[in-house]
Parts: sequence; C-alpha cells; structure tokens
Amino acid sequence: MPIKVLVNGGFGRMGQMAVKTISENTDFELVGQTGREYDLGASIRDSGAQVVIDFTHPDAVFNNTQTIIAAGAHPVIGTTGLTSSQIEALQKECESKKLGGLIAPNFSIGAILMMRLAKDIVQHMPHVEIIEYHHNNKVESPSGTAIKSAEILAKARQEKPETHLSKEVIPGARGANHLGIPIHAIRLPGLLAHQQIMFGSEGETLTLKHDSIDRQCFMPGMLLACKRVMEINYLAYGLDEVL
Repeated sequence: MPIKVLVNGGFGRMGQMAVKTISENTDFELVGQTGREYDLGASIRDSGAQVVIDFTHPDAVFNNTQTIIAAGAHPVIGTTGLTSSQIEALQKECESKKLGGLIAPNFSIGAILMMRLAKDIVQHMPHVEIIEYHHNNKVESPSGTAIKSAEILAKARQEKPETHLSKEVIPGARGANHLGIPIHAIRLPGLLAHQQIMFGSEGETLTLKHDSIDRQCFMPGMLLACKRVMEINYLAYGLDEVL
C-alpha cells in the first residue's frame, strides 16, 4: 500500500517540488498540502496522513512538528532553525509515542557524504573551518547544514584525545562559532545552497566542497526519509542516521 503523505508548506518553492515528486511516485499517495492559513492538526486527521513533510519557516517549525507528533503522524522536517533544546524536546515526544520521524538539516545525499568524509578527515587534520553560501532569502544563519556539520566534526575531533589545538584567540570578524568550529555564512542572490569544509595542516590544506545547483537534488533524500520513518520508532536528527 502507498504511504499517505501530506506536505505542509506545500505552496512554497520546496513544497511545490515535494508535492510534484510525491504525486509522481507510486510508493506514495499525496493526501494533502497545507499552508499557514490551514489547521494542520485537523488536516492531518481528516486526510489520514501517515507522514507529514514540513517545508515552512524557522519561526513555525517547532510548533508544526509538535502538531504532527500529537496527531500521530511521522514528521519529516526539512525546515531548519530548530535549536538543540527544541530537538531534544521533540525527540522525547516521539520516544514517548514510539513514533518514527526525521529532522533533516539537508536532504541532499551529496551533502551527507561530505559530512561522512569530513568526520574521517578531522581526526587527522583537526584544524577546520566551514564556509556556507546560500541565497539571500534564507532566513537563518548559519545554515542547519553547517551546524550539523560542526556537530559531527566536533564529536569526531573529541574522539582523538591526543589532538591538541592552538589556544590562540584571533581577533576580528570570524563569523559564528559552534562547538569550537568557526562557521562563515554568505547570503547572495544567484546562490542556492553550497558548503565548503576546509582543513589545514603544516604546509597543506584540504577542502571538501558541495554544491546544490537545483532543488531537485533534495528529492531522493526526502523520499528515502518518508520510507525510513515508517520503519523506526524514534526521531532521527540528520539524514545520515537513516541513510
């Protein structure tokens, strides 16, 4: 039987692409698309949606996810902007219901593979910085992808206790700093979603670079997420957890 899917934020750019992708895939049945003027909880109940994809706004995503969980549907959250404490709270709600879901800072398979490679590299080249580039209409900064990348890098770096980083404090504009990983954010028209992770060592540098040049690149990961959430009983953070 096809998985019944509702797309919240289904009238925006990402939402429209998600609606089209779900509609064209025989593994799924599109049972609704909603926007800010809709009653999300009622729409989920009335449509019988099993999975709800959220492509909305950072200011609304926490409440939307709570509503999805309360309605008993599996959340697949593509909206970024959730804080660590909000993610933990949502994970507890899913745990209490044994409900599978996913919060995805990035649905791109290429971006996930970049993070996997970075995790290995940072254990040998611990000096690292992130530069992320997005279109000028992106609300939050740094991006969810950059924050997730920094968390993966920081954890992997801690796993190598013999690694000693410089304690020198460098003054000036260095962007954000998340768990000791500098992040530089650029917002310009003409960009979509791009990230570099740059490592430095004595006499050499190594750079991982990923470019999303069309929103279509997010769709295979989104479809994968919609299937995987039906198989797990917890709220995963990052597509890498179910890839």
